Amino acid sequence: MTATPHTPRALKALGSLSVSPLSLGGNVFGWTADENESFAVLDAYVAGGGNFIDTADVYSAWVPGNKGGESETVIGNWLASRGNRSDVVIATKVGAHPDHKGLSAGTIKAAVDESLTRLRTDYIDLYYTHFDDESVEVSEFLTALNDLVQAGKVREIAASNISAKRLEESLAFSAREGLARYVALQPHYNLVSRDTYEGELADVAARNGVAAVPYYALASGFLTGKYRPGTTVDSARSEGAAKHVTTDRGLRVLKALDTVAAAHEAEVATVALAWLAAQPTVAAPIASARTVSQLPALLALGELNLTEAELNLLTEASA
Repeated sequence: MTATPHTPRALKALGSLSVSPLSLGGNVFGWTADENESFAVLDAYVAGGGNFIDTADVYSAWVPGNKGGESETVIGNWLASRGNRSDVVIATKVGAHPDHKGLSAGTIKAAVDESLTRLRTDYIDLYYTHFDDESVEVSEFLTALNDLVQAGKVREIAASNISAKRLEESLAFSAREGLARYVALQPHYNLVSRDTYEGELADVAARNGVAAVPYYALASGFLTGKYRPGTTVDSARSEGAAKHVTTDRGLRVLKALDTVAAAHEAEVATVALAWLAAQPTVAAPIASARTVSQLPALLALGELNLTEAELNLLTEASA
């Protein structure tokens, strides 16, 4: 297969926001990356042309001794020290923090103020409902989110971990009532996890012009190519990645990724992200980096264009 010319990808629109082709995941900040390491990664990401940083109020409450909000605090300290708030798009989420679970109006309004305090900013660019809360009517949480937009605390709203039915219901309510609408959707989606998003949910997003910003874009590191039969990787996420090594699908995907990566003299992770970025509705995959050395392969997404034959090879291998 011959490589196509490397044409940098343009910024993508999420409502009124313009975002870079790769969203930097903030789940590792305050977890496997301390503040100094996180600052170095954030600096290198921005220096490499990135502007879209993803976090959540719950990151990283799962770590013993953490309460949630650690990632937002690191990012807030970085924003304050660099004085670059207007240069970056900050996305965070509501609904999963131990002190603010669910999507009641009161929960959303209390949680956003705490996120703003930790982020050391007076506005959030993109505010996600982290998990749908079916005990709350869409009218309640969308009205609350609209109030945040009207107050200037949030610029655009988005959804993560939501069913096709509830997404469609939410979009219809916003349209009917003239309220802020979801401009983006954050699904679990990558080369070895396609079933959750492809199909009905992707169809709703496409019909309504909702952009996808997939999480676990590299399948907890499996799609970097580090995890192979007989290898051991020292990583906090190794259990999530290693499970794919034992499947026929995982091995087929690795073989196809190796073939395409060799044709472009590219990293396996770059190819996996490029396949995802080429899928319908996808605006910017999310990937995290614990160290600066992990960033170049992620940022190279912006300059790698795969041929139709290469995309088909990867799609068939992951079927």
